[in-house]
Amino acid sequence: MVVDLLSLDVINANSEYTVRKDDKEGTLSFVTDNSAEIFISFEKDDILQSGLVYQFGISNPKGTKSPRDSKVRNTILAIIEEFFDKNKAALLYICETGDGLQQMRSRLFQYWFSIYKEKDEYLFLPQIIYDEEDNENYTALIIRRDNPQFIDLVSEYTDTVNLLNGKPDM
Repeated sequence: MVVDLLSLDVINANSEYTVRKDDKEGTLSFVTDNSAEIFISFEKDDILQSGLVYQFGISNPKGTKSPRDSKVRNTILAIIEEFFDKNKAALLYICETGDGLQQMRSRLFQYWFSIYKEKDEYLFLPQIIYDEEDNENYTALIIRRDNPQFIDLVSEYTDTVNLLNGKPDM
């Protein structure tokens, strides 16, 4: 499990909230000043075959608001940084769609990454994938520029998005 590789000492030295590890669930979590419990997950994904890819998840199951909390951003970025320090993998970020707020989540995550001090080391490639009902599903590939499979993974991700957005011939 990828969470086992991550050092809580390193994450907590660079984050503003105390991060805990749940080995049984394979998640990381932290509680905000507004009592929102945020869970972070990494699940191996096989949609891209050119290299190692994990689906990156951020969830707030109780839906507790944590408005304009820069400490959430800094904590999540500390987790992502530790992930990339320990893995030669890529991350797929897919915004949750259950409440219709996926576009807002996507914009927020893009903003977080745009002001990240180490952003030049990474490619953050956001895309929209349309489902059968033309609903927008926001996704992003996050990959370090020094990843040995960088070109292949970026190309395969772009091709996959284009294929999924293509209308089938009738």
